Amino acid sequence: MRTQMKLPPFYQLLSYLIIGIIVPADVTLGIRFPNPISQVSGDPPDELLKTAVFALGSFWRSESVFGCLDGVVRTTVGYAGGSKSNPEYRSLGDHAESVHIEYDPRVINFRQLLEVFWSSHDSRQVFGQGPDVGNQYRSIIFVNGTEESRLAVVSKEREQTKSRGSIVTTQIQQLETFYPAEAEHQKFELKRNPFLLQVIGNLVEEELEKSRLAAKLNGYAAELCPPRIQTRIDGKLNEIIRKGWPILRQV
Repeated sequence: MRTQMKLPPFYQLLSYLIIGIIVPADVTLGIRFPNPISQVSGDPPDELLKTAVFALGSFWRSESVFGCLDGVVRTTVGYAGGSKSNPEYRSLGDHAESVHIEYDPRVINFRQLLEVFWSSHDSRQVFGQGPDVGNQYRSIIFVNGTEESRLAVVSKEREQTKSRGSIVTTQIQQLETFYPAEAEHQKFELKRNPFLLQVIGNLVEEELEKSRLAAKLNGYAAELCPPRIQTRIDGKLNEIIRKGWPILRQV
């Protein structure tokens, strides 16, 4: 059974709270809504990107954790690690909820992604993460080659030395097939925040899933960005509200 994370009221009601905080009561704020923006300028070409796949509990949270990192270009939630063909959310068989990450290796590398993986969940917990109980929430590092396998094994050994009283349950598996999850699970935290959707132009579903900016704001909405990035986005949003031009191209 999944327990949904409840966001603080500030984020649940951001569409009017942020205005109430920043804009005085006697000032009229005119907001103009832009046309959709599908891509952040300066995105690296796809041929330069690398991919990584991790399972660390609920994929709603996992996508938020990785999407906000500098160097991560796109995130997709889905299913991996099992034998069932074409799994679905209500029928995923022996797969684990996972997050597929496309990243720019010039900015962030696999070793750094592993550090985020270990710090973002309890690798010693068996059969679930936090209140989410079930085999689909198990901890897995998926690898695509020898070097990734080596880095994963070394990082797991290092993590085990920190947990002498318990066993690190994380599995290391060669990635077979990653199945993207249904649309309603993509950018889940962002979709719960109408204001943030509006400031990037109310992208259609396909554009939203591929957007680098949406990946970052998904982490911001869940308050899972690193503090410096969270602060940077705060500043961008405050500037938008002050100018009355809600169009956010990059953070």
